[in-house]
Amino acid sequence: MRRTGLRCTTDNDTAAANMIEYVMVSGVVMCLLIVMLLLVNSTIMEGPANRLSYVAFTDVGNGISTRIVDVYAIAPLDGTISTRMDIPPDIAGKVYYIEIGRGGVNGVNQDVTVYRDYLSTSVSLAGIGASKGVTGNTTSRGMKRISYSSAGY
Repeated sequence: MRRTGLRCTTDNDTAAANMIEYVMVSGVVMCLLIVMLLLVNSTIMEGPANRLSYVAFTDVGNGISTRIVDVYAIAPLDGTISTRMDIPPDIAGKVYYIEIGRGGVNGVNQDVTVYRDYLSTSVSLAGIGASKGVTGNTTSRGMKRISYSSAGY
């Protein structure tokens, strides 16, 4: 192509094509980046936090079950006994709940359920429910006391 005093039209077409290519590629890359950022939270952060919470819930349930069995072992025939328990105020930065299940027939097979949102774990109460009924619930930031009264509550 021969140039004279006027500019060639192919230079303008090449510049426009390069600009359109740059905008399209940048747009696709930005869309992929946004999708990746949305998936990173659930994959990299929430998954390990939920695994940690499940293991910690099991530990808390075992600790509470042990303390309840200890109170049962030293429970007086006539009188009351009360003890405090120490559990973490939060696990993975969130509050959790503790509930003592009623069990099957006659309170047999009671369990301690520790849960938050859709994540929960149950730990056996070591079979004392058949002789002494155990009930109650609390939160991780609630009252943390185990009490027994021979007269009942």
